[in-house]
Amino acid sequence: MRPDLQGLEITKGELKHLSGVSANAVIRPPKLRKFLSEVLHTLLLISLISVSNFILILAFPDHRLVLIAIHAFFGAVLVIQDIIKIFLSLKHRHFINLIDDVERFNITIKGIDINDQIEAAGNPGVRLQDRERVIQALKLTREDIIRALKTEKVLRENEQFIKINPELFANNLTALAALQVDEQASEYGRYLNEAFQIGLSIQDEMKKLQKQHITE
Repeated sequence: MRPDLQGLEITKGELKHLSGVSANAVIRPPKLRKFLSEVLHTLLLISLISVSNFILILAFPDHRLVLIAIHAFFGAVLVIQDIIKIFLSLKHRHFINLIDDVERFNITIKGIDINDQIEAAGNPGVRLQDRERVIQALKLTREDIIRALKTEKVLRENEQFIKINPELFANNLTALAALQVDEQASEYGRYLNEAFQIGLSIQDEMKKLQKQHITE
């Protein structure tokens, strides 16, 4: 990865640090079908635990109660984990939407990195034009994502917070729009447009957050 791309990607560790919530702690997308899939997966694991319990009881009948208690404990842990996941997923929908934006952002960076590798392999025709402006757009978008994650965390941890400073919801959309070009079909235009679309998504999510907490 070229030096100008290094450090742009938002890692899972950084995401958890900024938001206070692990991406693995929620179910994405937070929809009924996904919830049912998660529950069915847990039921399958509980079934396997039950089979294990049955076999071990046959092998060690003198330890029946201990084995039942151990397997029941692990089954209960799985159920509780699912309940917590579903609860967090329903409660933190804005956070989940921001995770999706983070993934889109990271995929964009990965796409540029792959393009760079193809160029380095002896294909100068794929060289990204106006690379500096694309990197600048990505940096602005990264700032917006980080600001949004921090803001969402503050609002989530302070649900009684009514008066919101509108400056919290400022972003770099104006600056990103200034970087856009008409050649959307080019690689340069495509990456800039993706950065702009992510910025729009972040702005929309912040408006929803602002409206939600002002009306509470």
